[in-house]
Amino acid sequence: MRQDVIDLRRFYATPLGQAAARMLVGKVVEAWGSLAGLDVLGLGYPMPLVAGLEARATVLAMPAAQGVEAWPVAGANRACLADEAALPFANAAFERVLALHALEESDTPVDLLRETARVLAPSGRLIVAVTARHGLWADAETTPFGQGRSFSRRQLEALLSEAGLQPLGWNRALYAPPLQRLHRWTAAFESLGARLAPPFAGVLLMEAGKQTFAVIPKASRQRVRAMPVLRPAPFAREAA
Repeated sequence: MRQDVIDLRRFYATPLGQAAARMLVGKVVEAWGSLAGLDVLGLGYPMPLVAGLEARATVLAMPAAQGVEAWPVAGANRACLADEAALPFANAAFERVLALHALEESDTPVDLLRETARVLAPSGRLIVAVTARHGLWADAETTPFGQGRSFSRRQLEALLSEAGLQPLGWNRALYAPPLQRLHRWTAAFESLGARLAPPFAGVLLMEAGKQTFAVIPKASRQRVRAMPVLRPAPFAREAA
């Protein structure tokens, strides 16, 4: 059962939720830089990721079981309810896709990612942010990250590969304990945690692109491991 959109909005309106959103947006900007001139799709509950980004066009699709809210608050609404296994968009419609709170509670995460691959442009990129299996936030049931399943890096790589997406890079975020009273020190925790306690990060972010080579039988596929840096890089460098 998915979280209700009202609960998600309530969390991200708190000081801790706002601090978490800043940390996640920082990782997206670090990976992609400017999105000017690009069309962006947000999946799940992506407002915390897209609110501070400027793109040519941004559209949000939220699962029907969760509910949807208008976005942006002022101006023409660009958010819709969607069947996660049948997104209402044309093939190759978006150069960038951001997914937050999309996979953890999905009944069919592979179908959702396959649909993501379908609407992603051939040279496009996806960043999916999920609750980290061993992170401090996985058991924090008062936050959205303490709901549904969590993922290890290898599990997420395997899921993306099964859906026809190729993992390209990864990173971690949210090292601060998930306590409202500590929100002012989130940035300090982020800096220290990345150096001293990487496994305890609350969120795993992984970048992926489309697999453009010929399809081979599933039994013959080799798992592709992503580099521990969430930055775009030529394929030759990733394979090195």
